[in-house]
Amino acid sequence: MFYFLLPIVIFCIFMSIRTLFIPNTIKGKFVSIENALFLGSIYLTVILGFGLIYLLFELKGISLLVEVNDENNYNLFETSFYFSAMTLFSVGNGDVIPHGLGRMVAVVEALIGYTMPAAFVARALMDREVNEIK
Repeated sequence: MFYFLLPIVIFCIFMSIRTLFIPNTIKGKFVSIENALFLGSIYLTVILGFGLIYLLFELKGISLLVEVNDENNYNLFETSFYFSAMTLFSVGNGDVIPHGLGRMVAVVEALIGYTMPAAFVARALMDREVNEIK
């Protein structure tokens, strides 16, 4: 099951990010509700996708994340998605630490998180220039 789900999750993340580079996906005004929802949906897809990657590895028995404060119950679902969101939006709080292969996965997710806003703005500006030329 692991080897079936992991490629599907990676494919979904890739296809979500790919929508930033498809022409005419960002229409209308530069700042609009549609553009905010579009970017928000891409962020949500990436968070859920990477959270599922961390979770699939944990369920397979390959630990990628370690909680520093182990006093409370260790919830795989909560920790996986929390760490995914913290890695995508920032450098994290330090309460969940990646180790082993998890470090490489976290680096890829952080890189995506840092480049997505720039790609979104670049795409919007390029579409705006194309619309002004027409």
